[in-house]
Amino acid sequence: MARAIVYTELGSPAVLHLIEIPDPVAARGEVVVRIEAAGANPIDAKLRSGKRPSPPITEPRAVGFDGAGVIEALGEGVEDFAVGDRVAIKDTRGTYASALAVATENLAKLPDSVTAAEGAAIATPAGTAYQALRSLEITGDDVLLVHGGSGAVGQAAVQFAVAWGATVIATASPARHEQLRDLGAIPVAYGDGLADRIREAAPSPVTVALDCAGTDEAIETSLKLVADRDRIATIVRGPDAASFGIRAFAGGSPDPLTPQELAWRAEAVPATIALLASGDFTVELGPELPLAEAVRAHELMESGAASGKIILVP
Repeated sequence: MARAIVYTELGSPAVLHLIEIPDPVAARGEVVVRIEAAGANPIDAKLRSGKRPSPPITEPRAVGFDGAGVIEALGEGVEDFAVGDRVAIKDTRGTYASALAVATENLAKLPDSVTAAEGAAIATPAGTAYQALRSLEITGDDVLLVHGGSGAVGQAAVQFAVAWGATVIATASPARHEQLRDLGAIPVAYGDGLADRIREAAPSPVTVALDCAGTDEAIETSLKLVADRDRIATIVRGPDAASFGIRAFAGGSPDPLTPQELAWRAEAVPATIALLASGDFTVELGPELPLAEAVRAHELMESGAASGKIILVP
């Protein structure tokens, strides 16, 4: 029997339970992956708590969308993967498990130089950042403001934008400034007077802003600094983004991602893996906990007590 984390009601992290499930079987176009690492993302907690709407729960609901592991079995018609391949998983519910059947379109091969934890940490954060920056049409002429630059999405956005030649200003607490400098950003502490500090730090006017923090301060500062509201976006304040005249990519937005935006998110995973393998991208890993401690993982994630991506290991 395989094991998985599920919940049958919305609520606090305490609703998460470890149960035994039938061993997964690969359907046509799928493979069975033995999970070695699962990445915990804020969306997991928002769905579990009910902060992000979801359909009524009619059976135990699996948790997690990102993971990494080794292929154990192939379904009919699978030709591009083999048993024993190391893979990263994206956009597949149920990665908080010991094994999972996954459609091959949601897999990317992992080279030996990229760890399972790194592979499990990239799909949602890197995919979100990559798509957002592509949608905002970032170029080397831009000065990009990233609110919440020290988070997983923020760090990915900083690294992509720097690689594409943009100047990046990133907000964070002072304790995280050295890390952001290492990634190529100009760090600025949030708090009173933020807009003025950004103006002083930026070599030229800010042309585009990405909100990964979701605070009123982030929205208000972006509106003060960026002339074109179509080049201000949030990944957090989707429900009220339109009231500010800015763009929202997921984050509770009533407008779904376009086919092109979904394609960019998919493109981001192998692109990020290649950058990791070449040493041109870094992932900040946080606590690594046993699968059975998913409750603790969600407590840490929601309290903000842990830095870096929390990883669950079956």
